[in-house]
Amino acid sequence: MKNSAVIMASLALSLSCALICCQGNHGDAEIITDETGFSYTPAQVRHGDYLVTSMGCDDCHSPKNFGPNGPELDLDRRLSGHPSTMPIPKVDTSVLGSWVLLGFTGTSAVGPWGASFSANITSDATGVGNWKFENFKTALREGKYKGQKNGRDLLPPMPWTQYKHLSDEDLRDIFAFLKSTKPVENKVPAPRPIADLR
Repeated sequence: MKNSAVIMASLALSLSCALICCQGNHGDAEIITDETGFSYTPAQVRHGDYLVTSMGCDDCHSPKNFGPNGPELDLDRRLSGHPSTMPIPKVDTSVLGSWVLLGFTGTSAVGPWGASFSANITSDATGVGNWKFENFKTALREGKYKGQKNGRDLLPPMPWTQYKHLSDEDLRDIFAFLKSTKPVENKVPAPRPIADLR
């Protein structure tokens, strides 16, 4: 009789622990699948957010507002790339042999390659919303625009030559975070050769 009571108490305790554990991890067990078939969990999104933030992706991909504390992230347009409505000023191209210039929002750069503009990497269709994971992997591993193997190379200052060393797991988590972001419609301008900047 005592053994039965001990067994029943152990089963009840085990069941309670299982229920508590399931409730505690319910959000992480959720699997989200986007329209391209890419699946991810909230835990992957959190880790991806940590990586994107710590790797400095906002430095180039997020427009800035300027206030008393200097440049601050424009959170309404976070990760939406160079604003399509922002005009590009004329550049004294004679300095480009000695200097690389950054636009004041950090979303544009000018150098010997011409002018480049940071991409929209939000979940909008003008960003990475329609991308598959393989596109993202190709972009960061091989430095290809929009992850198209036959596309043009990514331009400076995008540091894909460092990011290519990230693990597949890290890349998946970064992509999961980007897929979870607020979509911001912004068609980034095409790169410009030096001749067009004078």
